[in-house]
Amino acid sequence: MIWALIVLIVFIFQIATILVLEFRRPSKTVAWLLILFVLPIIGFVMYYFLAQEYRRRRTMRRRGVVTEVAKLQALMRCQLVNRLEEMRGKEFRHQERLYQMLQSMTFSPITGCNETKVLTNGEATFTAMLEAIEAARHHVHVEFYTIRDDGIGRKVKEALVRKAREGVEVRVIYDGLGSLELPAAYIRELREAGIETECFLPARVAFFNKRMNYRNHRKIIVVDGLVGFVGGINIGDEYLGGNPKLGFWRDTHLQVEGDAVYFLQEVFMQDWWFTAKKRLSGAAYMPVHACKGKEQMQIVVSGPNDKDAAILECVFAALAVAKKRIYITTPYFIPDPSVLMALRTAALSGVDVRIIIPYIADTKLVLFASLSYVEEMLLAGVRVYRYHKGFVHAKVLIVDELLASVGTANMDMRSFFSNFEINALLFDEGAIQRLEADFWADLAECEEVNRSHFQQRPARQKAGEIVARMLSPLL
Repeated sequence: MIWALIVLIVFIFQIATILVLEFRRPSKTVAWLLILFVLPIIGFVMYYFLAQEYRRRRTMRRRGVVTEVAKLQALMRCQLVNRLEEMRGKEFRHQERLYQMLQSMTFSPITGCNETKVLTNGEATFTAMLEAIEAARHHVHVEFYTIRDDGIGRKVKEALVRKAREGVEVRVIYDGLGSLELPAAYIRELREAGIETECFLPARVAFFNKRMNYRNHRKIIVVDGLVGFVGGINIGDEYLGGNPKLGFWRDTHLQVEGDAVYFLQEVFMQDWWFTAKKRLSGAAYMPVHACKGKEQMQIVVSGPNDKDAAILECVFAALAVAKKRIYITTPYFIPDPSVLMALRTAALSGVDVRIIIPYIADTKLVLFASLSYVEEMLLAGVRVYRYHKGFVHAKVLIVDELLASVGTANMDMRSFFSNFEINALLFDEGAIQRLEADFWADLAECEEVNRSHFQQRPARQKAGEIVARMLSPLL
């Protein structure tokens, strides 16, 4: 009897702990309580090591402090868009509230001297990356969630080693979980060539200091502070269609020149300080660029160290002002309740809302979680498509002719709240039209989900979706 009472008290304590610590996100609370009821002791141990927030930890807060000088240099050299009237998009000039919201974000302003190139799929992306690395004269900064020791991984390694031996500064950051399979020999070769290489939250260390759940999902390259890359593509053969299970890999990346590169650089400098505890400074990292482009864009970052979920707020604000169309491509569709409501409201008010998600899954549980939202979307009038040509991994949002977003953040709660992410907002009509053309090309490789047919899916699948939906805040 006494033991039963002790167990009950411990169980109540576990529930109370989760309720207190997760009160800001009720959906996450429910998910952890479900795990706790199924696996009482193990569930709480998992929660303790994997899920506790550390937004207010001093170590993470100081990341922005170390780049203040660099930011001042960047702001002095940028063509800033300081007034709504300076936005070149005709539609955007009527969006004062959206403009004010975007300008209120402290990391990066809207800049007006940029040139972007949309890189569709892995071959175009890796070709452009390797060409930029080959042309490097001062430094190459590389930051990826996943780096693999495979065909393209070795090509990138060889290019970096070659530049390092020429005297170019080369620095590499890889995520401790996303690159868990990266062999020590690969890292050793980089370091022996003089390349500074750091792991972002090594998996073993992250587990014991309760940061395992927080991953660096960013994918950045900055060359000489003049050319930058950001988007959905990691370093691995699967991005060239080398995964036999997934086949053709559909993705989107950006090559950027101009003002916005300064802010890609700043993100790398912050992450470098966090991983290497070294401050990068000097004009060579923020050089005066010669870009003549007139594209307006903004770099948006978010992570568990930030007070606000900036990428989520941008997505919600853009969806809320849509008048004609919203096009979304995402490998994982597990939206925050606010995004879900914004999509429903837009569709019900007559906005053409279309979403492309995969047919083939790289993770079954995540696919079930994504499918659990489909019927709700269909009932609101959202058109949902499943990509059949291979695996779609692009993370693209297009809203009217207002803006497009390309980056590393999926349309899911992990990207919004738990991962370190980075997106580029594009305001140039030409860039938006280029992404829209890709979207329509992708639709040709999709099958639209029929509501009546979808409602007749097997009971077993529905049960899987229910469980996955309850766990979705943790996926």
